[in-house]
Amino acid sequence: MDKVHFAAAQHSVPLIGQTPSAERFVVPENPVETLTVPSSKTTRKLKASQLALEREAASFASHAASAETLILLANKGPAASDGRAASPAPFTPLFNPDPLNLWPALWDGCCATLTSPQALQSVTTVLVQTGLDLWTAWLGALVGAEAPRDRRFSEAAWTQPGFDLHRRLYSAAGEGVRALAGALLFTEPLHEKQVNFFASALVDAAAPSNFLATNPVAIETALNTNGESLLRGARNFASDLERGGGRLAISQTDASRFQLGENIATTPGKVVFRNELLELLQFSPATAQVHAVPLVIITPVINKYYIIDLRPENSLVRWLTEQGFTVFVTSWVNPDEGLADKGLEAYMRQGVLTALLKAMEQTGQPKVNAVGYCIGGTMLAATMAYLEALEIESPIASATFFAAQQDFSRAGDLQVFCNDAWIADAERLIDRSGGILPGQAMASAFNHLRPRDLVWSYVTNNYLLGKTPRPFDLLYWNSDATRLPKRLHLGYLREFYQKNAFARGELEIDGVRVDLGKVRTPVYVQASKEDHIAPFDSVYRGARLFGGEVIVTLAGSGHIAGVINHPAVGKYQHWTNAALPETAEAWFAAAEEHPGSWWPHWAAWLAPHSGEMVPARDPAAGPLGALAEAPGDYVRVRA
Repeated sequence: MDKVHFAAAQHSVPLIGQTPSAERFVVPENPVETLTVPSSKTTRKLKASQLALEREAASFASHAASAETLILLANKGPAASDGRAASPAPFTPLFNPDPLNLWPALWDGCCATLTSPQALQSVTTVLVQTGLDLWTAWLGALVGAEAPRDRRFSEAAWTQPGFDLHRRLYSAAGEGVRALAGALLFTEPLHEKQVNFFASALVDAAAPSNFLATNPVAIETALNTNGESLLRGARNFASDLERGGGRLAISQTDASRFQLGENIATTPGKVVFRNELLELLQFSPATAQVHAVPLVIITPVINKYYIIDLRPENSLVRWLTEQGFTVFVTSWVNPDEGLADKGLEAYMRQGVLTALLKAMEQTGQPKVNAVGYCIGGTMLAATMAYLEALEIESPIASATFFAAQQDFSRAGDLQVFCNDAWIADAERLIDRSGGILPGQAMASAFNHLRPRDLVWSYVTNNYLLGKTPRPFDLLYWNSDATRLPKRLHLGYLREFYQKNAFARGELEIDGVRVDLGKVRTPVYVQASKEDHIAPFDSVYRGARLFGGEVIVTLAGSGHIAGVINHPAVGKYQHWTNAALPETAEAWFAAAEEHPGSWWPHWAAWLAPHSGEMVPARDPAAGPLGALAEAPGDYVRVRA
């Protein structure tokens, strides 16, 4: 089937919400009903001819309506249920002896190690070295040698004899536990990742700074305040427990200091479209002229959009408007039980595709530039591959991906929670919550990917020392959690993280198998060097799956700070390399390092794909009109 160019078809197809005209594609209900049928043999021939005519007409209508399909896809509903009765709920024991689902991984490690002389030798070496390190730590405490540097134990109170010995022994033992986990042999790569992850988490949890009796700073503070610090800590604990509805929701910042639209998410703009899954924001221009082709940013559904619009000093949205781009951004709904059955297909049609089409309608342009951030990038790539599979010309002039994965074979730490046992636990939690993954569960999972910084530091500060966390815009956003529908969350874990179906060419969307290699759209891929959620190796493997021009840029720092790095701040660095060798290691070895933010490099690439300069667009003056002021209503709904 030849592709039907969307730009050419735009003038003859209806907009979303209207019914396309079928006058040009009318097929008679019975093309041969007026013929005289003299015999049964002739009847059989005519019926065969009738069926052939109907098939030919249907094929023609399908071909001619390809452009209409792009419109209708955005409005297509979910597949009908097969009508079968639901299976009874599985039996849940009162006590789970393996809450971390770690026994299979530990058993694998023990069995594989015991059958390998080389692995046994490595484990023995680690145990001996750990014993020597513990002895050295004890001696170091006796003679007052310099202790290992660790900011958790940096205050002078930790130099007191008993506490000094404790921190030294803890540091030596912790390194030994991590080394022992790393020395084990496994038959399954996921088991190795799980054991190493939880070994490190166990070491972080066991730090003496996390407990009142072994934290000299907390003890001194309590004595100096006559116990007032402990009372404040108890009040903080009770407040967090109440805020979490009986589950501990640790405060990371003073949330009372932030108001959406006032001192956070302040870039002016309008809500120009709304459906049950998203609000589409169009931001006001900051220049007299703008590029003709609009820029549509597909934000992650697992977070609020304003990570890209925190404060004027670090807002990506504001910076883009200052560079002359017309910026549209998706603000996803915080779903409730009524949206539990919304899956990837619905979020693609009602979310990604609808956002692109509405931006085109608002600006009168036949194409848009698209950006996908994190899971928003995964959904954007899936949408692009889906349109190619349907042989419909894509409305995307270029695509940019921020910290987004398409190949999950080397995915980050979240992969440890993606075996059958963890997914079954998640499904039970979702079912108890009415078909929605609670926002607190999502936030807790991400916090425990970096427990030392995002969990235990606040346990010490808030509860043991009785302090109130300082205002921090990034951590306010981090605590503003979102819920996820059951179908989307479980499907994402199973199809992408567990099966890696997208990269393998095995992902089916509405029964259509999709292939990123057929996507020829120019692509810009950004990754971050220290990203633990979307590691550079994982992002790079996904970049190589596209079939067209691909530019890769590596930013300094991690998943958030690597992306949100305003040029005026002058922090970090980035690496560029026009080539696309087989491995991420080879790419980095030949890459050129540059100081500061990667944003200007991206803008220079984006500008040639953005058309000529035209008069700036007032969001309220477009054909969609304005429904509300930015940041809109959906972003204000708390989980």
